[in-house]
Amino acid sequence: MAATAPKFHVENLDLWYGQTQALKKVSIAVDPKAITALIGPSGCGKSTFLRVLDRMNDLIDGVRTEGTVLYDGMDIFGAADVIELRKRIGMVFQKPNPFPMSVYDNVAYGPRVHGVRARTPAERRRLDELVERSLVNAALFDEVKDRLRKSALGLSGGQQQRLCIARVLAVEPDVLLMDEPTSALDPISTAKIEALLDELKTRYTIVIVTHNMQQAGRVSDSTGFFLNGELVEYAPTKEIFFNPKDKRTENYISGRFG
Repeated sequence: MAATAPKFHVENLDLWYGQTQALKKVSIAVDPKAITALIGPSGCGKSTFLRVLDRMNDLIDGVRTEGTVLYDGMDIFGAADVIELRKRIGMVFQKPNPFPMSVYDNVAYGPRVHGVRARTPAERRRLDELVERSLVNAALFDEVKDRLRKSALGLSGGQQQRLCIARVLAVEPDVLLMDEPTSALDPISTAKIEALLDELKTRYTIVIVTHNMQQAGRVSDSTGFFLNGELVEYAPTKEIFFNPKDKRTENYISGRFG
């Protein structure tokens, strides 16, 4: 059977913030419909790399990149329409950031921006179905179905983060990027998000940055270890944790630094 083409193929990626080089010759192939975890100490480049994939770094003055990043074979710096790229590649941030509006309007926001209207009964039904499906897929619908028209700011932190996931799912993306999505949550909420990730990977390619090595071990299929802007090692997660090839990876996994 032929090998599956990578969702992202990155070759010799360098990135600078002004004069400071944050990524150095990063090369990685990210598998589709799997969870790839990025680990490493603070400031090692993992979140910067994540933001390359949907070109969020473009919003920062003085950023310069060199190298190749292909998404489904398309050069994201050349041929890609940035708006369409960010529709296909959704981002969930470290701190839940619901909009100050109702639960329903949070989820409907993206589809409305992308042209889904509710001017006729049929269009309203379509939007209602899209909102419900997104909340179901984010494992939140049963908890909020009686408060869809109430403010999202009244939800718990864990519910708000799942709402943010539903908001991303509503624009029907292909990829989910997650930057430490559970670091601000309690253990119960974290467990719900991790269980959700296991369900979502059957439909989406997921890349998650996490400071929690135990979480990487629990949820991911492959793990990349970043250090000082370099991707030191990238392999199946079990191999990274139990048989790392690089001494620096072994030292980090064993807690000798970080």
